[in-house]
Amino acid sequence: MLRSLKDLAGYTVNASDGAVGNVVDFLLDDERWTVRYLVVETGAFFDQRRVLISPISFRTADWATREFHLALTIDKIQKSPSIDTDKPVSRQHEVDYYRYYGYPYYWGYSGMWGMGFYPGFLADRKWAEASSRYEDKASGDAHLRSAKEVRGYTVQGTDAEVGHIADFVVDDESWTIQYLAIDTSNMWFGKKVLVAPAWAREVSWPQRKVLVDLTRETIKSSPPWDTEAAISRQYESALHDHYGRPKYWAGKDAPKGPPPLPAAAIHRS
Repeated sequence: MLRSLKDLAGYTVNASDGAVGNVVDFLLDDERWTVRYLVVETGAFFDQRRVLISPISFRTADWATREFHLALTIDKIQKSPSIDTDKPVSRQHEVDYYRYYGYPYYWGYSGMWGMGFYPGFLADRKWAEASSRYEDKASGDAHLRSAKEVRGYTVQGTDAEVGHIADFVVDDESWTIQYLAIDTSNMWFGKKVLVAPAWAREVSWPQRKVLVDLTRETIKSSPPWDTEAAISRQYESALHDHYGRPKYWAGKDAPKGPPPLPAAAIHRS
């Protein structure tokens, strides 16, 4: 099911033996458009520090009560590697984190999560043992961005500016970002529209701008996003038909989630 990241903020995170804290932010992979970590603000029991929780650690998600339940103990989380969430998370930090929890790395493979499409794949002990041979894949820079930081980025069409990123719509199983929610209120009286990250032709992080391969008029006339309603397949079909884009769910071999942007299309400096 598709869910708004804004709606997931504030969810309670529970270890197997008690409450940990609440979700305050998310770290997004800016190459694969996937949520890699929840940033959780812990209670007094943890000296009120912030910790990173990977979806790999999830046991269940209770959407009705707004709770995530982890397959981790409070003690395990308390002793996890310290990470300053106000600073960029380096690949070495991630290496330390994954080694501590005994998870194989998600990067360096063809899938969204290692060689699979879902984070639970990396929690499988057989895969963890098999992947221990690929320690060399730990090299390279991390590509993590705070969801709070990316909200507000300008969205530029092929001919004019269309608005700014207001939210992200995520698949609650794969944790891939299926859509960027664009707020066009400065132009079209509060209308919000969805555009898939795969339809962006360029992302300039220094300029805080996403350039999409769509005209302003095409975006303006797209089916509006009702933030109070669940996103149905019917709505998604109408959205893809309007933009003339192939449906990502069509066919058994369709990719689970948006493909990464070409490296050349991502401006980092």
